[in-house]
Amino acid sequence: MAGNSQRRNRRTSNKKGATVGSGGKRRRGLEGKGPTPPASARKGHVKNRVANARAKQAARRPVARRGGKGSSEMVVGRNPVFEALRDGVPATTLYVQQFIDNDERVREALQLAGQRGNIHLMEAPRAELDRMTNGLNHQGLVLQVPPYEYAHPEDLAAAAFDDGEDPLIVALDGVTDPRNLGAVVRSVAAFGGHGVVVPERRAAGMTAGAWKTSAGTAARTPVARATNLTRALEAYQKAGITVVGLAADGETEVGELEALDGPVVIVVGSEGKGLSRLVGETCDFRVRIPMPGGAESLNAGVAAGVVLYEAARRRA
Repeated sequence: MAGNSQRRNRRTSNKKGATVGSGGKRRRGLEGKGPTPPASARKGHVKNRVANARAKQAARRPVARRGGKGSSEMVVGRNPVFEALRDGVPATTLYVQQFIDNDERVREALQLAGQRGNIHLMEAPRAELDRMTNGLNHQGLVLQVPPYEYAHPEDLAAAAFDDGEDPLIVALDGVTDPRNLGAVVRSVAAFGGHGVVVPERRAAGMTAGAWKTSAGTAARTPVARATNLTRALEAYQKAGITVVGLAADGETEVGELEALDGPVVIVVGSEGKGLSRLVGETCDFRVRIPMPGGAESLNAGVAAGVVLYEAARRRA
């Protein structure tokens, strides 16, 4: 009898099924797991693989970077303020002195500011304008010019390639006169260029003077600012763009340079010193502009215009 009882207990312990203390695992396993996820979220599904590939491609896509902002600027004096407004220099606020003598220039400036529609008119006491301008002779009119939004050097080439065009860019090395920068911007716009690159330090920026000289073309021709001009030029070279430097002792005349047919960056130095050593060594070619009249050099605006014309002529 004892043996039969042991055999029955052994058979009972070997039976399959839920055991005491299972915590209801069998019951939870039978519960539903919610709605079926879409195909794009199901691991291993073809639509999931496509979605992952697109996400990786978007992550690799280059993002346009900005070259930073310039500093705000004040244009002071009745004639300078009138000319800045007339020439389309961007502005946010026109400050007018209280009880100012309402002469012709004041009336014209107020009229131009009103026509823009996006310039605030502020009346201020003379003491406040003296403080804002650090005691300059403002004659009762002060125009606030906003900081310029610089592009990144890579943006200029990318925009040209996106349009199916060979980049045509001018880089300035050591040019400190804003009027020369404005003249270069105007030439780039005239000959179908894609922008101008300036160094961040010891170089002219997009001031009100540069805007005026550009004769409105600065509104549609981007100016990029490079932290290091040499490295920016090397990046252009890696992108397949030829870097051509202008130098009085250049090995080739500008009219003989076939590289102007394709993607090119034209580097213009200062009128007095020319190209800096590192920038000159980085250039793929150093070209000269023949001057039968015997002039020693041309200013940056004129020199850039000559080479841009030759590039545009070859591309026509």
